[in-house]
Amino acid sequence: MLRLGPAGIPLSCKKCDTIKGVEKVAELGLNAMEVEFVRGVNLSKEKAKELGKVAQELDVALSVHAPYYINLASEDEQKVKASMQRIIDSLERAALMKAKVVVVHAGYYGKDKERAEKMIFNACKKISEYISKKKWKVFLGLETTGRQSQWGTLDEIIALCKKIKHCIPVIDFAHIYARNGGKIDYSEIFDKISELKLEEIHSHFSGIKFVKTLTGGDERQHLPIRESKGPDFKKLAKGILKRKINITIISESPILEEDALYMKEIFEKLGYKFTKTNKNDSR
Repeated sequence: MLRLGPAGIPLSCKKCDTIKGVEKVAELGLNAMEVEFVRGVNLSKEKAKELGKVAQELDVALSVHAPYYINLASEDEQKVKASMQRIIDSLERAALMKAKVVVVHAGYYGKDKERAEKMIFNACKKISEYISKKKWKVFLGLETTGRQSQWGTLDEIIALCKKIKHCIPVIDFAHIYARNGGKIDYSEIFDKISELKLEEIHSHFSGIKFVKTLTGGDERQHLPIRESKGPDFKKLAKGILKRKINITIISESPILEEDALYMKEIFEKLGYKFTKTNKNDSR
């Protein structure tokens, strides 16, 4: 099954309201939306419950992006505590709205890569234990990152997810493309992820601007798909259909739903038929 939708409220939505955003997503013929907490967790618990009910009725699968101000490897203990709390708050809202995953940029290497990896591992373990304690049906989604200074290569994330429950990779194809200096091997990515035996994959896609570095590249900004040299979405779509992968693809393009609809168009041209599932489908 394929799910496509925007990162946040569609730009064509007349009212900047999350519930109206979900309604607009369904109206456009899309079936996923990522609720953006990038500036802070500013959605009440009651609104989260209401949002979940509306999304389920309209068959729009929800996910959550935790605030950007997170660094689980900071040398400042208070920053790590605050980061943990932002993640917990995001997970709680996600559970209330029946979202399956909370997407997180885990942190930075800083001066000591080994120390950073250890801190991120320990923090994720504590968060996993908290998820178990609360019996939340939500995954902590560790996003592949687009800069050399950030923890979060695909290999690093897979290694952590093999050891800690409730943790899954979130594949940002544009970030991988940028970090590799303009290269991406979709088959290699899916082969590596297959080790985790996931029922479905959560991912992000957009065009991207990056600068070359000695070891690859660093992302600079997301771009509309058709205005970027890469990554190649059609090639990705063909790979997904060939492997029959269950995947949610969130558009992080500056033109949000427009590019989500463009991705849908490509899948349809390749022969995939989007059908409405039962409104009580757990996805």
